[in-house]
Amino acid sequence: MASRRSRGDGGLHWDTTRQRWIATVTTGYTPAGKRIVRKSSGKTKAAAKAKLTEALRDHHDGLAIAPAGYTVGHAVQDWLAYGLSGRDTGTVTTCTILCRTHVIPYLGARKLRDLNAEDIDRWLSDKAGTLSTRTLQGLYSCLNRAIKQAMARDKVKRNVVALCSVPKGRPGRPSKALTVPQAEAVLRAAENTRMRAYVIVSLLTGARTEELRALTWSHVELDGHPSGDPPVPPHLAVWRSVRASTDTKTRKSRRTLALPRRCIDALDAHRRQQEHDRRAAGARWQEHDLVFASRVGTSLDAADVRREFRRAIRGAAGLDPAEWTPRELRHSFVSLLSDSGVPLEEISRLVGHSGTTVTELVYRKQIRPVLQQGATAMDRIFGVEQEGQR
Repeated sequence: MASRRSRGDGGLHWDTTRQRWIATVTTGYTPAGKRIVRKSSGKTKAAAKAKLTEALRDHHDGLAIAPAGYTVGHAVQDWLAYGLSGRDTGTVTTCTILCRTHVIPYLGARKLRDLNAEDIDRWLSDKAGTLSTRTLQGLYSCLNRAIKQAMARDKVKRNVVALCSVPKGRPGRPSKALTVPQAEAVLRAAENTRMRAYVIVSLLTGARTEELRALTWSHVELDGHPSGDPPVPPHLAVWRSVRASTDTKTRKSRRTLALPRRCIDALDAHRRQQEHDRRAAGARWQEHDLVFASRVGTSLDAADVRREFRRAIRGAAGLDPAEWTPRELRHSFVSLLSDSGVPLEEISRLVGHSGTTVTELVYRKQIRPVLQQGATAMDRIFGVEQEGQR
């Protein structure tokens, strides 16, 4: 007579109705004292035993046994529903689009327990032919975080996405910076447009477009306090952004910037224009104290600013408006200051970066100057005089 399996080792029996071997294991008890039983099945006794062995191993390792039908699609949908709480609306929208366009259609049907690194590598490699590296990084991040959440909820043993790397995709649209002549052409082109003040303030202060869209008049001081001790120049306080938290991107992004004379004049004229808009709108005006607002006082979104910016620079000689965006005024601010000899550390503080790496590698668009210190020092050490000094 066959011996009985030990307690806690699960059970194995033939189900005549389903014509399959059924493996069962008790994984715990509900608060009411009812047993929690997990079942799996196989066409053969060996297949059912293998599933039972795997279930017991998970149970002994302290892992709950995930439902057999739990797929990558389920994990991603759960993450979209519960893992993005408190995030900016734009971030949620972007993640949702990436997941529903590129992740779920290709990997969603795969059982989460069966997902392996080769699946991820093949998927990313296929996507690399049509997507930019930045988009691939976004896809990787979404899937990685979804699987990590599933692992924290005992749906899977490990996160295989973390074992993979992101391949290089198609080159994205490179950001650019205006040269001095181009910047002057942009300022002239925007002179008689509603975007004049925005273009001048963005180019001459380096503020982010998300910061300028949230800028309020209560954070702008056009007169300053020249009699103060110490004197306070005209300035604007970059303390807000259009993010969900209304705070700036990072802690160091919160800064107060002195205003160049050209910005003061432009903002003063812009305030008078806004007063005219307020009277013209009458009851339709919605007061939000925004510096850069629509004709009825409401906030501008990124598309509004981009459209009006391109319309404003249409007359700039040598520039195709379709190839430029408002954020490149910030890039131009960094490059123009760098070319004029302002130290990189100071530029980094002005644009609100936490360090100089991003300022130099991402924002500064210039031909690197020839480094002369080493050659000069060697000439001095070994007594080689300059031709003009002989």
